Amino acid sequence: MCSIMGYQGTTLLQTQLKEAFDETISRGPDMQRIECFGEDVTLGFERLAIMGLTEEGMQPFTCHENAVVCNGEIYGFRPIKKELEAEYTFRSDSDCEILLPLYEKYGLEMFVKLDAEYACIIYDAKKRSLVAARDPIGIRPLFYGYPAAGEIIFASEAKNLVGLVDKIYPFPPGHYYADGEFVCYRDMTAVKEVSGDDLETACGKIHDKLVAGIEKRLDADAPLGFLLSGGLDSSLVCAVSAKILKKPIRTFAIGMSTDAIDLKYAKEVADYIGSDHTEIIITKEDVLAAVEEVIHVLGTFDITTIRASIGMYLICKAIHQTTDVRVLLTGEISDELFGYKYTDFAPDAKSFQEEAAKRIRELYMYDVLRADRCISSNSMEARVPFGDLEFVEYVMSIDPEMKLNKYNKGKYLLRHAFEGDYLPHSILMREKAAFSDAVGHSMVDYLKMHAEEMYTDEAFAEAVKKYDYVPPFTKESLMYREIFEKFYPGQAEMIVDFWMPNKEWEGCNVNDPSARVLANYGASGE
Repeated sequence: MCSIMGYQGTTLLQTQLKEAFDETISRGPDMQRIECFGEDVTLGFERLAIMGLTEEGMQPFTCHENAVVCNGEIYGFRPIKKELEAEYTFRSDSDCEILLPLYEKYGLEMFVKLDAEYACIIYDAKKRSLVAARDPIGIRPLFYGYPAAGEIIFASEAKNLVGLVDKIYPFPPGHYYADGEFVCYRDMTAVKEVSGDDLETACGKIHDKLVAGIEKRLDADAPLGFLLSGGLDSSLVCAVSAKILKKPIRTFAIGMSTDAIDLKYAKEVADYIGSDHTEIIITKEDVLAAVEEVIHVLGTFDITTIRASIGMYLICKAIHQTTDVRVLLTGEISDELFGYKYTDFAPDAKSFQEEAAKRIRELYMYDVLRADRCISSNSMEARVPFGDLEFVEYVMSIDPEMKLNKYNKGKYLLRHAFEGDYLPHSILMREKAAFSDAVGHSMVDYLKMHAEEMYTDEAFAEAVKKYDYVPPFTKESLMYREIFEKFYPGQAEMIVDFWMPNKEWEGCNVNDPSARVLANYGASGE
């Protein structure tokens, strides 16, 4: 991970920009640089060296008076670089150095061509203005705001902009900003044509495209690690990676000291694939002590995201403190594509597809945000193979009738695609447990009890009146909202709503986001 900032204007002082930029130094602890361009443009870059580890890879990169800062990974950059070498002399091995030559050659059309997870800010010297863009899923973060009339500022995280602007806005995924306008260049939920593939053909393509997505994310000049929960998604990423690399990979699992559900499954997977496996055990005290810092790191009040982030933040913190791992592969985005426990209640295929599209569009506020912040705040880079653009595009195009749970097994297409020797059959077909539950049911119970102790019923009823926008509806959600407002006052609209099952569906009108409260949870998480 890295951190970027771009400002066009004159009202903010360099000292203010530096102080704000320092808020995300953990994203790029190796080096910081802030440079001025033209009469009124400032670009900032904080580097975590992953590709091209020499100082030549430090940004901003410049070319013909243009400049760029980018937090991202450009997959397949080497053939593009080779093509551009006839016209441009590269000075580093960094994948991001190709962006300016691409911009000069293709202009704004370049963004459609990128197979990448990225956020970037370009200074166009001819136009004397900023161009910015974000990947189509929003895996890499970017926010913006207006410090004064006619000015704009972009930054990797909302915390960079607190106090500099009145209103902080998330940069929309799949968009670029140019000439004062935001333009959508790629919508991952827009299905041009529903695939006519039958079940076996579809599963074959799911297999091949996911393997390709994983393989390209194993390319790093810094040490790799893998988060392994013992659930289907992370287990598949680990198993496929181990086959590709043909050597033991480093896997990490976390659980509560009292009732860690997934540790035994993670160990079963680790033993099966022969990984160098580490278990991290946490306690009630660890969980409660982390709540405030996790909310500060995340910049959200969403219950699901916060619960799931506590375990993830603590495991990443342990990895950072005890190993040399700089890149972590994770299993996010599978659920949005193939379904959750609650999507078993979808009334029809059209509703399932609409819900998947909604979740993909909103990912950048929830699971993707969690993965980015938990990992980057501990000075590592997240890579998300299920977010591979070709893979997502294909799965979204599969006839939704095939994705409905008609098989008495959720996410059957993904499971069937990897039948064979990747994983033990019991793991491949194991029912899903939510990560916040799988760390240990006790973790969520401790959080709820802590909130109950903080507020009487009367105090809760009075406190929620302060919030017109997405008001808290439980004591736990109030506790999170009050901490959020402490760090991000008045910025709640960065998050559109609580991540909850679709309450319009029969069986989904619940007041807790945990799948544990659904009638079909059954043996999940046991």
